[in-house]
Amino acid sequence: MSRRRAGRRPWHRPGVAGAAAAWVVFRTAACLAAETPPGANPAEALERPVVEVIGTSPLPGLGTDKKDVPGNVQVYSSSDLSGQRQSNTTDFLEQNATSITANAAQGNPFQPDVSFRGFTASPLLGTPQGVSVFQDGVRINEPFGDIVNWDLIPQAAIAGIQVIPGSNPMFGLNTLGGAIAVYTKSGADYPGASAEVSGGSFGRRTLEAEWGASRGPLDLFITGDLFDDQGWADHNPSRVHQLFAKAGWQNDKTDLDVSLTLADNKLQGTQTLPLSLLYDIRQAYTYPDININKLTFLTVKGSRFLSDAALFGGNLYYRHYRNSSVSSNVNDDFGSVDPDSGAVDEIAATNDQSTITQDGYGGGLQVVLTGTPAGMKNQLTFGASVDEAQARFTQYSQDADLTALRGTVPAGEFELQTDADTDSRGYGVFAQNILNLTKQWTLTLSGRYNHVDIRVGDRTGTAPLLNGDTSFSRLNPSAGINFNPTDHLTAYAAYDEGARAPTAIELTCADPNAPCKLPNDFLADPPLKQVVSHTVEVGARGTVSKLWHWSAAVYQTRLSDDIEFISTSAGAGNAGYFANVGATRRRGFELSGDGRLRSLTISARYSFTDATFQSAFLQRSPDNSSADANGAIQVEPGDRIPSLPRQVLKVRLGYELTRQLNIGVNVLVSDGVYARGDENNQDVNGKLPSYTLVNLDAHYRPRPNLEIFARVNNLFDRRYYDFGILGQNFFTGPNRTFGPAAGVGPVSEQFRGPGAPLGAWIGVRYSLGAAAGSADTGSGDDAR
Repeated sequence: MSRRRAGRRPWHRPGVAGAAAAWVVFRTAACLAAETPPGANPAEALERPVVEVIGTSPLPGLGTDKKDVPGNVQVYSSSDLSGQRQSNTTDFLEQNATSITANAAQGNPFQPDVSFRGFTASPLLGTPQGVSVFQDGVRINEPFGDIVNWDLIPQAAIAGIQVIPGSNPMFGLNTLGGAIAVYTKSGADYPGASAEVSGGSFGRRTLEAEWGASRGPLDLFITGDLFDDQGWADHNPSRVHQLFAKAGWQNDKTDLDVSLTLADNKLQGTQTLPLSLLYDIRQAYTYPDININKLTFLTVKGSRFLSDAALFGGNLYYRHYRNSSVSSNVNDDFGSVDPDSGAVDEIAATNDQSTITQDGYGGGLQVVLTGTPAGMKNQLTFGASVDEAQARFTQYSQDADLTALRGTVPAGEFELQTDADTDSRGYGVFAQNILNLTKQWTLTLSGRYNHVDIRVGDRTGTAPLLNGDTSFSRLNPSAGINFNPTDHLTAYAAYDEGARAPTAIELTCADPNAPCKLPNDFLADPPLKQVVSHTVEVGARGTVSKLWHWSAAVYQTRLSDDIEFISTSAGAGNAGYFANVGATRRRGFELSGDGRLRSLTISARYSFTDATFQSAFLQRSPDNSSADANGAIQVEPGDRIPSLPRQVLKVRLGYELTRQLNIGVNVLVSDGVYARGDENNQDVNGKLPSYTLVNLDAHYRPRPNLEIFARVNNLFDRRYYDFGILGQNFFTGPNRTFGPAAGVGPVSEQFRGPGAPLGAWIGVRYSLGAAAGSADTGSGDDAR
């Protein structure tokens, strides 16, 4: 059973060098933190601690008042993240954001599949991606596969996160179900210095330091993270090293920022386990499975008011990404007979080694014009963007034996399987107009034209059919209307269209007569159609007094020419091809409310997501108990899409025991999901069980500049599973050894991805300057 993995190198202790660096930061901050930041610039609003506007396009602009946005937008600030002390950003979103779920498909806390309204942003090559993710206006879905590497987003640098639903065309490709926009801190808005250390369960230890300052029009912000743990499971350590720096210059008309993100991470994952092995959820099915992610990400963004009514903005970026991975896999063909030679395949396992080296660059320009035609307030935005990327992909395979503990031992040399270049170019032009028809009514119209060219080239000279060029183009429109009868109520309705072009890995793995093995093989295959989304949303939000806020939304997104991976393997479903399978649909509703009762803060979010296939197709799934003699299952309209829970409830309670001591609790209740391979919902194992998780956090401030914090995850040590896949368990021999070697064949089972058990951590944060008072432990939406 093979999945793209993660692994980690032991973290070097910070020691004397780290302490000395922290001291320099503190002393420098003491000199600069008291400087008065420059005058406020409206174009810099999204970097501030309290977010008052919504970014309606990725490029620098004025944003839009939330009351005029036709969608159930969610906003989270840096204080929301720091108040809960989650180990990574995706954990925070899973525990707090409406309609966002995550699963353990990768077996690593930094590499989950994150789904929003039934659409996924995943680090797994080959997973259909339907959510676009941005950092400071730059789309960070990697061009090779459109994957999202969540471990490359520096959590300590986040000023705010906006979760934008629907197929908003202003956010470009991949925005089928929504977009997630991350905005980073600046030294002007986050002055002072701080450092924190923490440690606890699973051998985890962390060190984080940050410093921000401004002098006149100049500002600087720097933060670094060192995260290391041994993992809660066997062969599951993690190392995440991140550095983020931003330098800015601004006055009342101009705002210019240059930022640099560096990362050097090693992530090791555990695979899903068959039901017969779940007596010990800490064991690995096979190992090793390692990912090493390295990133250099440079951005320049700026804006200037050409007049009081005209803002010019734009950005440039360069992104160098390198992934090196090793994946251990049982040989699904073990024991088979070659029809030509009559030889029996006696290779028990393989080690697959792959490398992705990618360089991406591009930029965009945007103009925002404000005025009052016919006495009506109006904001017109138009612009263009260019994104280019070149990637080289190499993959090697090595025969291997298996130890009694299911580790792979090399039994040969690595042999080249694939060596290919890919080149992608994306061009877009867009426009949006927001017109306040009256004080109560606001009309939003927007559209974007995208053109994508994808080229694949063989470097070996032995696979000329791999060479090819494919292009995709489409104009995507959007319209929305907002009604604000009072200052305390907003109602809206919207219609959006979006598109996703097939990725290079999908285009080169689309022939049923020549299946490929994910995520490693490229073949010469017929082209696919691009996926097109149509979204309708109706909702309302409001306030009851200044302390209570609520929202409700009903939506439907229908995809045409959706792309699915059609399995051809007899194992865990990692060999096959991609195909357009017709229509799929996600529809549902969302309810949320939050407020305060004296010292108690309350937040509750409920989501219902009905994600179904709407076209019939045949899927090969020989390990599904309902499969026919050829190992195929018939998927019918109305069958539920695997891996997506139908109902999720999230509750957050915070209580201020004293002015110095706060405690918080998160409760997550999730419905069970169908396993991949059970697309017809007929397998005898049925859905995975539903589960409830309770997490605790506490913060104590004996002094304004000193904070002691603690966190407990999975308080009741609940055993739960949030991901499943049907496959064959080859370890059916004595003491769970490789069964076929003992004359015992593989057994079809449901494999499950276990969640982490009980874990507890404690840490200390020390601050100087303005940072001493900035770590608000409150929770909730800062954009009211």
